[in-house]
Amino acid sequence: MYEKLVAPTKGSQITFSAGNPIVPDDPIIPYIRGDGTGVDIWPATEKVINAAVEKAYQGKRQIHWFKVYAGDEACDLYGTYQYLPEDTLTAIKTYGVAIKGPLTTPVGGGIRSLNVALRQIFDLYACVRPCRYYPGTPSPHKTPEKLDVIVYRENTEDIYLGIEWAKDSEIGQKLIALLNSELIPATAEHKNKQIPLDSGIGIKPISKTGSQRLVRRAIEHALRLPADKQQVTLVHKGNIMKYTEGAFRDWGYELATSEFRDVCVTERESWILSNREKQSDISIEDNARLIEPGYNSLTAEKQAKICTEVEQVLESIWHSHGNGQWKNKIMVNDRIADSIFQQIQTRPDEYSILATMNLNGDYLSDAAAAVVGGLGMGPGANIGDNCAIFEATHGTAPKHAGLDRINPGSLILSAVMMLEYMGWQEAADLIKKGLAGAIANRQVTYDLARLLEPPVDPPLKCSQFAQAIIDNF
Repeated sequence: MYEKLVAPTKGSQITFSAGNPIVPDDPIIPYIRGDGTGVDIWPATEKVINAAVEKAYQGKRQIHWFKVYAGDEACDLYGTYQYLPEDTLTAIKTYGVAIKGPLTTPVGGGIRSLNVALRQIFDLYACVRPCRYYPGTPSPHKTPEKLDVIVYRENTEDIYLGIEWAKDSEIGQKLIALLNSELIPATAEHKNKQIPLDSGIGIKPISKTGSQRLVRRAIEHALRLPADKQQVTLVHKGNIMKYTEGAFRDWGYELATSEFRDVCVTERESWILSNREKQSDISIEDNARLIEPGYNSLTAEKQAKICTEVEQVLESIWHSHGNGQWKNKIMVNDRIADSIFQQIQTRPDEYSILATMNLNGDYLSDAAAAVVGGLGMGPGANIGDNCAIFEATHGTAPKHAGLDRINPGSLILSAVMMLEYMGWQEAADLIKKGLAGAIANRQVTYDLARLLEPPVDPPLKCSQFAQAIIDNF
């Protein structure tokens, strides 16, 4: 089955049903150590996971680890440019759940990004990045404890699909010529726009299928949260890119108000219902005025459209969502991308789950991580319907490799996400408790130690931080 790997002789496969994992008590889980500091952070992470599982389940559950290869380490074993060998893909496909350290972006090989390649190969369409604050973690923000969000980032579309052509390339020139001579002039709204001949060209596909399956997972996650955190915000730049980013928003709302109608309310619907609750005899027109700024200056056609919206909401969901019932539903709203970047800093406690397309989610999840202490404390998961890969969200930091000094927090917290995904909540809670205790006791690695007041000297090594987490279970 494998060219250079030998699978564990003990343990069982994780299987999937309706997009959810069915986890035995003895799962085999492939792991990729990672390049650079992976040599330090993976052993620390494995030690913490094993200790938590043992303490939580007293031998009744155990992970059987299966080492597989990607990145520079794979090239050492399989040969030049073999950054992602078939053995590794077979193992991940067979066992369903994997965890990985940071990987080098290949130079000179055929893969743009190993991380992106893995997401696309296994259709891991949901990149999940929780950002929450652990007390004692140094932060540039005055009130980092107010931020507790989960970013659901679409993983397989948008410009990250990588469909692009360089300036002056033959195909790029053909595409520009076609756009300038036929397609743009044939579209009335584009009028006399023209693409400069010395342009690089990229394609930004956003599909209804891709958008809705991402939003579906975000809403399903919201259902598992406490009542005060049951909110999903659709993040987009639809005011400019109406047929891609704007469509993402529209398709998200469509899914929420059809597939999840009984448990969801949109922000705009809540305004309509609330206006009726405050004034039982309010007219359709007055309700429309309250939900739409500038209503009186709109054309008659636009006013009629808003009134129709109000009528339809009251007719269809007043009996199920009115009289305050909507307050117990998942709130689905939307925000413009540049606005949400500001609001997670100025009003962070107003948000819970942020559902975004690929590029917006990349920026937004890093910005949110910065508020709560940086990428060293930022976990990540890539989840599909038949596979999930959990990963450190930072780079390989090769200058620190082998020095036993880097913060393993990102990979350890990704392991927490993996355990939660598997349903092993007791072990996950032990690790979170241990991590919080170590930080509160100022038992931290150099990246956090130098930012604390007063600074911690000497800081813990990577391996010592792992032990501190275990000691604080």
